[in-house]
Amino acid sequence: MTRIVIADLGTGNLRSVSKALACVSSDTEVSITAQADAIESADYLVLPGQGAIGTWFNQLNSNIALKTAVSKRLNDGPVLGICLGLEALYDHSEENGGTQALGILSGRVKHFSTHPKHQIEGQTNDGQTNEGQTNEGKAGRLKIPHMGWNQVNKCVDHPLWHGIDDNERFYFVHSYYVESDIKNQVMGECRYGNRFTAAAGSRNIFATQFHPEKSQHAGLQMLKNFINWNGSF
Repeated sequence: MTRIVIADLGTGNLRSVSKALACVSSDTEVSITAQADAIESADYLVLPGQGAIGTWFNQLNSNIALKTAVSKRLNDGPVLGICLGLEALYDHSEENGGTQALGILSGRVKHFSTHPKHQIEGQTNDGQTNEGQTNEGKAGRLKIPHMGWNQVNKCVDHPLWHGIDDNERFYFVHSYYVESDIKNQVMGECRYGNRFTAAAGSRNIFATQFHPEKSQHAGLQMLKNFINWNGSF
């Protein structure tokens, strides 16, 4: 039986990820754990997280065996990062006073409020951006966090996009966004005032800023694609 391990790094949203993965396959064993041996031997590893990146790294860095197991798996076998699991893959995050991240992907994580677009643009009720409007259609800044449904433009024909339309809507909840340095690591983009990396990857890793487990049909399709992916790209 295929073993899918969801790494428990002290942040939220683990149970909903587990339930969504179990929903898309009956021939898998899904577990949530911080046990290094289970993470290292898993067929598929998921790095999720909803909350503060400092909490995520405190949990990881306080357990040498756990950190070693995660580091090994990031170089071997299919890995899916979700939300903090995307942000943690980059070089540095502005969150929690500045957090050094894993450096697997090249770029940085910044707060939406630091981007000048968030002082001149807004978003209408249909999720599309219009200059000078907020979610309610009135002049002003966009609300932070970016919360709700938004379109994702596919940048690369990756196996995890199979069966998912370009500009499909996914569910987001985040105040920080990824600014990538390397174009071919960007798998998908979204706009909320400024354009930002909504999905990224390299070799055996694919990660999303949005939450597939909360994104209904398209999200479940992505999770199904993940557990049928051999980790090559």
